[in-house]
Amino acid sequence: MFVVTYYENRNVLLTQLLKSLPEEGQNVKIKGRKGKITNIAPIDEKNVHVYVALEAVNKNKLVALDNSKKKKR
Repeated sequence: MFVVTYYENRNVLLTQLLKSLPEEGQNVKIKGRKGKITNIAPIDEKNVHVYVALEAVNKNKLVALDNSKKKKR
């Protein structure tokens, strides 16, 4: 069993206890965001730091709601 800690720009995203280690270049989905593993740094026998590059979220698409008002009668 390995303690795998996922990082993005020195920020901890997730810590998991896994039976097998992820591979470099593998696609991952963390907290609903897609990303790719860029680097794996083993710390000791059980601890591993995994560095992830997440895709940027376009906030303009998320805000595109229908703002039309209904007529009062």
